[in-house]
Order: sequence, then structure tokens, then C-alpha cells
Amino acid sequence: MVIDINTRKLRHFVVVAEELHFSRAAARVYLAQQALSRQIKDLEDEVGAKLLERNTRNVALTPAGEVFLEGARAVLAALDGAAVAAQQAARGLAGTLRLGYLPGAALELTPLIMDEFAERHPDVVVEMKEFQVSDPSAGLASRASDVAFLRLPQNTASIATEILAVDPVVAMVAASHRHAGRESVSARELIDDPITQSGSIDAAHHAFWGLQAARSDANPAEVVYVNSITEEAQVVAAGAAVAVTSAAAAHYMPAIGIRFVPIDDWPGSAIAVGWNDDDASPLVGLFVDAARAVRDRELEIVHSIENRRIGG
Repeated sequence: MVIDINTRKLRHFVVVAEELHFSRAAARVYLAQQALSRQIKDLEDEVGAKLLERNTRNVALTPAGEVFLEGARAVLAALDGAAVAAQQAARGLAGTLRLGYLPGAALELTPLIMDEFAERHPDVVVEMKEFQVSDPSAGLASRASDVAFLRLPQNTASIATEILAVDPVVAMVAASHRHAGRESVSARELIDDPITQSGSIDAAHHAFWGLQAARSDANPAEVVYVNSITEEAQVVAAGAAVAVTSAAAAHYMPAIGIRFVPIDDWPGSAIAVGWNDDDASPLVGLFVDAARAVRDRELEIVHSIENRRIGG
């Protein structure tokens, strides 16, 4: 059986059940007592059961009224909750946010950003997914991510970015390599070696990590393709290539058979939060706001990322 009951009648019934006094209940809902009494009688007719016992002195719930009160409260709570959830979703305060990231994400800023966002927007579910460096957009290009922690440079169309910190880059070489004991090297001192690259089709990504600006037409890169950072480390340890990588990798990656040497004339790689600027949801803007807030507050952490010492 389907019963179509006006929710206002439900709310008015709940008030009467709480007060057990029509005059006080009428005052609470801003109705004349006679009008409130008529609404309750209409409600009983619609439900098909007597909900209240009333006489000139007392009002009491019937057994049917006790059961109906519990259900009415549940229905109203669910309806109010659904309305709040819809309003939050409309304002970008609830829902699911797909966060893509490359290995390392935003380094030491990552847990702080996640905690900040969770504290600001506890009703938003963040689904995190790691992408390999072969997708420098971390899922933004394929629209598999709504927002992402990226490494710049990359030139995927329509991606907007907010830089969080600039991570120095270093050369990764085999322990037996001629530069393994150096305090630093220049980019030009590395271009005679084969160099690792991901399978990305992003030209800016390849040019940066392949030291393209240091090369001439007569000295093109001899590329060894790798699928992951751990594979890259194995290729380098075997002496098959050198790699340009993050100073953070030098800090966190076990250095078995490899050495890290600062490159003294190559720019750092910017760690950024990115999003598709042609299709950004309110949740994306809120996440970017949280990331900015953490960056601007955690100046010491940003400084430590940007001035990381090899082996420190």
C-alpha cells in the first residue's frame, strides 16, 4: 500500500506527540489549535489508524501512534539528511573526488594536504590512484582523475596547475660510473650516456628529463625506456643508462648499486596540483584551496623540499 502524506502533517504530528498538548503544539507550529486538530484527524484518516487519544484534559499516543511516531521521525530525518546532502553537493561540499598522483605525489606535503582537506570537507570521499610516469598528467588527460599531484613540466592540453614546491633534480648513475664520486655535474657532462625515459608521449616531459636543452642536433639522446622508478633504478645500477630524477628519490630510494649526483645547471621539477580547467567541479576548487593553504602555512617543509641535500 502506498500512502502519500504531506510532510508538514508528519512534522505537526511529531510536535503534538512531543507536547501531548494541542495548545502548546499549535503555538510551536504557528497554527490555530482547531487547524492543528483537523490536520491530525486528516493524518489519521490517511494512515487508517487512530494515533492519539484525546479528551478535554489529556492527549496520549495510542499503540499505533507510538509505532507511527518512530517511523515519522525516521522519515523526516532521512528527508532532512537528503536535503542537506543535496545542498552540500550543489555547493561542492560532498561527493567523491578522484585524486591521481605520480610516484611521490606531493612528497612531505601530501599527508598534510589530505588531512587539511578531510578536516575542511569531511563528507567528501577522496579516491586516490597512482599513475606511472608514462602518464605525466596523472589521469587528467584521460579524465580518469578530477585533480592530481603532478610533476612539471608537462604539456597536456587544458590542464591548469598550482605549484606547491620545486624539487631539485639529480643524476642517478651506477656506483661504478665515472661521475659516481663527483660532488656535482653539469647537464652537458651527462649527454654522452644513454638516458632513461618513460613511455610518455608528452614532449615537454621528455625534453626536461632527457636533458634536451643541453643537446645539439649532432648529439641526440640515446633512450632506454623504463616503465617505473624501480625499473629505472635497476637499469641504472646495471650500467645501461643514467637517469635524471628527483632529489626526493635520492633521499628515499634505497641506493643499492647507484649513486646520486646533483646537476648544478639544470632547473628543478615543480611539484604541482593540477586539474582540467575546462571541466573543474566545485570539489576540485576546494581541494586546490586546501593545497594552497598547506603550502602557504608549511614554509619550513617547502624550504626543506626545495633545498634537500643528497644523503641528508
